[in-house]
Amino acid sequence: MAAERKAYPLRLREDLYDALRRWAEDDMRSVNGQIEFLLHEALKRAGRLRGDRPGPAAGSAPDGNDRTAG
Repeated sequence: MAAERKAYPLRLREDLYDALRRWAEDDMRSVNGQIEFLLHEALKRAGRLRGDRPGPAAGSAPDGNDRTAG
């Protein structure tokens, strides 16, 4: 059984939409699919999905030492 989907109108700046469209094409997804994928990954990293624990922040090293800092 597939998860139910909720329709939600979303307004985006044209430049943001164009960037998402190009990225979606690169990943062979629709723009809607790309947005859903990105939101899911962000929620998973933040530990906001049921049963998920926060993961490393983007740019963080696997050992927990942030090599992007100072």
